[in-house]
Amino acid sequence: MEVILGLVVLALDIWAIMNIVSSPATTGAKILWALLIVIMPILGFIIWLVAGPRRAVAAL
Repeated sequence: MEVILGLVVLALDIWAIMNIVSSPATTGAKILWALLIVIMPILGFIIWLVAGPRRAVAAL
């Protein structure tokens, strides 16, 4: 069970870091967000999910 939970956390962290890298945020902000996720995988992901850099959503 721990292995599955670990793989889920790893997959979510990789997804978050990929989104951070492709975001329009400054380089410094990207580095700080990525470090937060690497240092604290679960809590960092949750914080990024709530307060991380967002992409501009096109109006329809």
